[in-house]
Amino acid sequence: MLTDVHCHLDHERFSADQDKVIERARAAGFRAIITNGLNAETNRNVLSLAKKYDIVRPALGMYPVEALKLTDERIDAELQFIKEHSQEIAALGEIGIDYHWVTGELERKREKDILTKFLSLAEEIRKPVIIHSRGAEQEAADLIAEYDLPAVIMHCFGGSLALAKKCEAKGWLFSIPCSIVHNAHFQQLVQQCALTTLLTETDAPYQAPAKRLRNEPVFIAQTIKKIAELRGMSAEEVEAQIDSNFLRVFGE
Repeated sequence: MLTDVHCHLDHERFSADQDKVIERARAAGFRAIITNGLNAETNRNVLSLAKKYDIVRPALGMYPVEALKLTDERIDAELQFIKEHSQEIAALGEIGIDYHWVTGELERKREKDILTKFLSLAEEIRKPVIIHSRGAEQEAADLIAEYDLPAVIMHCFGGSLALAKKCEAKGWLFSIPCSIVHNAHFQQLVQQCALTTLLTETDAPYQAPAKRLRNEPVFIAQTIKKIAELRGMSAEEVEAQIDSNFLRVFGE
């Protein structure tokens, strides 16, 4: 069965055909689609989607760039909201640090401070974390390593292969986007890391298998096909292993 551990189905680009997107995923044999929140509004959207569609599972979080716009009081209020809904969610995500868009030293320090609050909550409520670490892979890894977390998923990991191997040694996982079809870095990542560390994601509507294409969960099949090609395996073998990885982290 197919799984998507990181997408944004509440995005405005799905507003006209959200039902059809879900129908296509269901017809393709999806076990689950984990839709990630980015802020207070989308966290609530994600919870509503999960109630509407049985194959959608919610992850609640705070995109690091979005978090910087908020006061500490508003962030703490959102953490409390997530805690109150902890029984309904699959993970905390997406959360993390971003050094691509965030360049100021004070802002980068505050990103880390905010991430520690989310990691502390994940440790307390025993939920996996889905990590955004663009341009800050080493800093994110160092911070995450300080916590006892049930599972760590590095979303669209752009760090070095040497750092990826260190993350692998910690038992962390990598969610591979559909852009692996044309992205050499993700191709190298799946060749170097154990298949037991891999999950599939879309980051829909982004990270599509073709440029200028709106991504959606059904395109995960192309990711499976590409991983199989790179690993010299059948698509069925890859799909079965990634499904097993998903069940190990998220359950039925």
